[in-house]
Amino acid sequence: MRYLVVLTMLLASAPAHAGDWGPLEFLVGNWTGAGGGDPGQGNGAFSFTPDLQNTVLVRKSFAAYPPANGKPAFRHDDLMIVYRDERSHDFRAIYFDSEQHTIQYSVKALLVKALLVETGAGGVVFESAPAQGGDPPGRRATQRVAATNPRRATA
Repeated sequence: MRYLVVLTMLLASAPAHAGDWGPLEFLVGNWTGAGGGDPGQGNGAFSFTPDLQNTVLVRKSFAAYPPANGKPAFRHDDLMIVYRDERSHDFRAIYFDSEQHTIQYSVKALLVKALLVETGAGGVVFESAPAQGGDPPGRRATQRVAATNPRRATA
């Protein structure tokens, strides 16, 4: 009986693996990003890390932008926590950033066969509920992440 208790304790304390996240597993790790457009080039990085005994994925992200058009350089930081809804078991997320935004998202995995075959990865869409009021009314916040090659992402 004593061996059963020890075995149960060892199994209960075993670390969870990224595979527990199913279609979001490809997100786990450290990523870099680069982009361009108006007002200029930017760069950044983000990570998705399992936390709280693998019950949440924590994304920490930053983007840095150089001075452009007479405006100073600036940096944007954000934190997102991805979890499974207790009732529906659907993926959900809550987002906070350095500009004091808080956004709740539904999370949908994109299982695009061509993307999976080419890169071994997939994509995910984070979409907010329609805004109440605002300009324009009903606007949604959407973030899309697709792995274009290992540890490099487009957003």
